[in-house]
Amino acid sequence: MELLLLSDEVLAVVVPIVVYWAYCGLHAMLGQSRYLTKYRLHPSSHEDSKNHVSKRQVISNVLTLQIVQVATVTMVMTMFKGKEEGASSSAKTTSYLKFASQILVGMVWFDLWQFGTHRILHANRFLYRNLHSWHHRLVVTYSFGALYGHPLESFVTDTVGGTTAFLVSGMSPRASIFFFSLCTVKVIDNHCGMSLLPSWDRISIFNNAAYHDVHHQLRGGNCNYSQLFFVVWDRIFGTYMPFLIEEDKQGMLHVRAPGLDYRRPSNKLQ
Repeated sequence: MELLLLSDEVLAVVVPIVVYWAYCGLHAMLGQSRYLTKYRLHPSSHEDSKNHVSKRQVISNVLTLQIVQVATVTMVMTMFKGKEEGASSSAKTTSYLKFASQILVGMVWFDLWQFGTHRILHANRFLYRNLHSWHHRLVVTYSFGALYGHPLESFVTDTVGGTTAFLVSGMSPRASIFFFSLCTVKVIDNHCGMSLLPSWDRISIFNNAAYHDVHHQLRGGNCNYSQLFFVVWDRIFGTYMPFLIEEDKQGMLHVRAPGLDYRRPSNKLQ
């Protein structure tokens, strides 16, 4: 029984969810620290005054979506149970290289999948109004709202996208524990509403909270569709919106981009 509870298949289901709430809790504490307030992109009060959904509703929604994800991932992992072979010590180098390549393939696939579905959800008025507008009820994003959205969108974008990334990359259940935990950490970072490393975020090689904040603030949201890791997709498809991270006289951070006024963040649904 103990071995069953500690199997790779079970951990692949449970660990990313534990990581989600633990990492969200860490960000929530950091966001309330008076020493880190200056790194917030919006005042904490805006999380209630500017958004169109309560935090209680957000938490309830995310828990529901995670139940669906658990059911789906459990079925997929059951198919692969017992198929992973342990690597011998003489093949450790090869195993590490294989592991790294599988993670990279999974990252690229999942990233492109999410970019494509995200752009479609914005391009189609019906899909936006009935599905994706749920997520944009969060005008000012915060950590545990990272996965908030319509259940159907979540299933297609996150559950199906993650499952296909797992299958296409050929990663094992054990490798998927790391992969999906990494994806979980990244999506939270992108929605946490803080720029702890503003100098790094300004480079815009990888997605970050400031980059994604532009997408949530601009009316229409027709830019910066990149979801998880890379912003290269926006550059390739012409949807990249340049931005600046500036400090005001009080030392607070603000994101500036064409058409975006940080002093009056939009509080209307796009």
